[in-house]
Amino acid sequence: MLAIHPKPKPRLRSWQPPIVANLQTISSLPFKTRVFPATKTTNTLNESNETERSSAGKIKRLVLSKEGRTKLNSYPDREFYSYPRFVTHVDDGFISTLTNLYQEMLRPDSEILDLMSSWVSHLPKQAVYKRIVGHGLNAQELARNPRLDYFFVKDLNQDQKLELESSSFDAVLCTVSVQYLQQPEKVFAEVFRVLRPGGVFIVSFSNRLFYEKAISAWRDGTGYSRVQLVVQYFQCVEGFTQAEIIRKLPAAAAGPQQEKSPFSWIMRLLGLVSGSDPFYAVVAYKNFKPVYE
Repeated sequence: MLAIHPKPKPRLRSWQPPIVANLQTISSLPFKTRVFPATKTTNTLNESNETERSSAGKIKRLVLSKEGRTKLNSYPDREFYSYPRFVTHVDDGFISTLTNLYQEMLRPDSEILDLMSSWVSHLPKQAVYKRIVGHGLNAQELARNPRLDYFFVKDLNQDQKLELESSSFDAVLCTVSVQYLQQPEKVFAEVFRVLRPGGVFIVSFSNRLFYEKAISAWRDGTGYSRVQLVVQYFQCVEGFTQAEIIRKLPAAAAGPQQEKSPFSWIMRLLGLVSGSDPFYAVVAYKNFKPVYE
């Protein structure tokens, strides 16, 4: 049984045992106001039977080849992340953009799953949510995160099954981590399962990464191709709405002298050059209507 770690906070709640391409592009921010669909859960017998008959949540096709899933560092991810890193892996501009996006897209009193999280979730400080469950690979980092009510440690490259109830979250977040998934199709299918109808999955990323731990399909790509890759992850699972792409690209991050250096791209990758990180987010919802085979 997966170990669930409650956080010792005043608003702590008891944990219930778990039951085991058409694209719309927004090229600039601030964001447009959206009307949130009302969520509903499949609690009745008829709705449960309808869900079972539906093909929603099934993987229609595989996106990655065997080679595309490989990593330069093949040692288990649990070993790589065994030491806590209390740093932010993107700059302040990226974090501000992401927080603003969360402010716009996440309802107050939502139940949120922060997938592949760490010691910070970048959620709006003033926002109050009903429950936030964190997942990651380092318990020390997760325990430090003040926004989490509970957390669990699990290597999704070893086992993609989330030991969480179906239709139990209004939103799932994955921040600057999608590039490390070797079985993204299965993970996205599990996210679909735990989302309530109308729930949203927000996947954000930049150009920074642990190079040796990113999959080959990501390492060899560009900003554009990486966005398209995440879009395909959504498209391969039956029942997600069409993906919405949100971009915020910075002005030139380096001066003329830095750009002339043959190592300038390495310096930008490592965050040694001033300027904003590019911001990408791909967002889709769990469709209300079941899709039948």
